[in-house]
Amino acid sequence: MSTLTKKSSVEIYRLKRLVSELSKKSGRGTELVSLYIPPGKPIHEAINALRDEWGTASNIKSDTTRTHVQDALVKTMQRLKLYRQVPENGLAIFCGALPTDGPGSETIFLYEVVPIKPIQNYLYRCDDHFHVEILQNMLKEEIVIGILSIDTSEAGLGLLSGDKAMVSEVLTSGISGKHRAGGQSARRFERLREAEVNDFFHRIGRHAVKVFMEENKVSKLIVSGPGPTKEEFLKGDYLHYQLKDKVVAVIDTSYSGEEGIRETVMRSEETLKDLRLVEEIKLVQTFLKEASSEGGLAVYGLDPVEESLNQGNVETVIVVEDLNLIRLKVTCKSCGSEVIEYLSREEYVKRKQEMLSTACGKCQKTDYDIEEEDYIDYIAEKADLIGAKVEVISSGTEAGAMLKNFGGIGALLRYKTRAR
Repeated sequence: MSTLTKKSSVEIYRLKRLVSELSKKSGRGTELVSLYIPPGKPIHEAINALRDEWGTASNIKSDTTRTHVQDALVKTMQRLKLYRQVPENGLAIFCGALPTDGPGSETIFLYEVVPIKPIQNYLYRCDDHFHVEILQNMLKEEIVIGILSIDTSEAGLGLLSGDKAMVSEVLTSGISGKHRAGGQSARRFERLREAEVNDFFHRIGRHAVKVFMEENKVSKLIVSGPGPTKEEFLKGDYLHYQLKDKVVAVIDTSYSGEEGIRETVMRSEETLKDLRLVEEIKLVQTFLKEASSEGGLAVYGLDPVEESLNQGNVETVIVVEDLNLIRLKVTCKSCGSEVIEYLSREEYVKRKQEMLSTACGKCQKTDYDIEEEDYIDYIAEKADLIGAKVEVISSGTEAGAMLKNFGGIGALLRYKTRAR
């Protein structure tokens, strides 16, 4: 099993979201500090290195840039002092002056990350952007599995990695049908057809090298298709010997090509059991079965899922990673009345200003406390209180697309409720 699949899907979701946010941030000049500390490095050594950088920064000519860089370094050192030792996988800190409302509104922000994989080397950078490449590489799935779905009419070459399945190429054969044209002898027709099949198999072999060895480094290969064609292909000298050594399963399917790749994923549960994609398919299939049956143990939609969490009746929450919602809670400081809304990130800023500038419906005051939180983080916290699991699934797969038809979120329940 890969490192990514050992981490909870919520941890991976949070890291993806943070990396995406950090990659979009830019500073004025070279004012943004990126720091990676590998496991085992003493904290005091990292702090001493940053003190040296603080001294070097005193030579920066621009007063504003010098102040921002030194402030960022001080804040980073203060945060490091909270640690007795570097966490097991190391520590990444991103700190710098970021504008909050245009030029001149810069405020020092600090982002702290305990990575999902060990950091290999110490790295310090001061730039106009945060260096998140190391974290981005950690999010790349290590295990890549190739699928070759073949018959005499077409061949599909696909890739599976983590929660993603991709069709790379579909080749059509142009091979004659099994019935000869009029005027040809049976033997001549058979020789011509054999030559066409031979050429097609060689073409598949060349494309397999390109897709599975040159463009991608697959660790396993599954060959599938209807009938005996796949076995004939494997027996001949068509597939590169290194790819032959990686064939872990030969699967009978009803289709070849693109449809055959999809069918292969569904029929290779044991071979692909450690792949996140298969876990997600099984989760959504279980949810669909329960949601479509009378009195089934499933609910879907924001309000029903949250209500079931409040009742302690949730076993597993399933949610697509691009739900893209923020939970905004505005509380009147005078009378305590609350307004809670779930907003897309696109509408969030405008709606927040509207709510803050509107007088309280009970006391007519406009003094509020604000709580804002990513919706999936909010649901994960509620689930943790009752010992429920949260599974964040890819939205780019068929399983994710099916869940989107149910509002992008559903829950498997622990027991039946009287009213559904």
